[in-house]
Amino acid sequence: MSYLTLARDAEAEIEVKRSRFRCTLRRVETEDAARAVVDGLRREHWDARHHCSAFRIQQHAPGASLVPVERSSDDGEPAGTAGAPMLDVLRGHEVSDAVAVVTRWFGGTLLGAGGLVRAYGDAVRAALAEAGTLRRTLVREHLLELDHADAGRVESDLRARGIAVLDRQYDARVALTLGVLPGEEPRLAALLAELTAGAATTTVAGERWVDSLTS
Repeated sequence: MSYLTLARDAEAEIEVKRSRFRCTLRRVETEDAARAVVDGLRREHWDARHHCSAFRIQQHAPGASLVPVERSSDDGEPAGTAGAPMLDVLRGHEVSDAVAVVTRWFGGTLLGAGGLVRAYGDAVRAALAEAGTLRRTLVREHLLELDHADAGRVESDLRARGIAVLDRQYDARVALTLGVLPGEEPRLAALLAELTAGAATTTVAGERWVDSLTS
């Protein structure tokens, strides 16, 4: 399983008939974190008239399907002219674990429903262009224990062959945590047999979402 999220936090601002629309994009993993971003921007930009928002949060519980929780708020703008078009842009870019907040400073000219929909959507699109995206992938964690004399060589070779090394711990032996796509597990076993002459095997330690791992 995999999905897209923000590569980095970002901001972008557009101006429409002297109204300023500043979109703040933040990567978040819970609804509480998304709401905290909105509250923080409301305090920071206390002089703005509206702080409209939209977010999509993936469910990370074991066995959960990839159906994000979605919420949006017009924050005083006419119903359907701010939060909904912002959410539509996040959906259209297939971005999750992200909150978008568009802070509006009113410029004195009413934009009408169509103008507001375009402005709020365009602000989010501009911020997404700044943020970029990356892919999050659910991998199996494989624990590999090696002697100190072999660990550096084996780790280097695994990385060169495209195996992700997620963690490394030193004790009496070196413990590497590897992130492996389910379909790559037979290949990992074959690589370890080649690199250690059959002396090393792994144990499955769990699952983890990781960034930018591809098959």
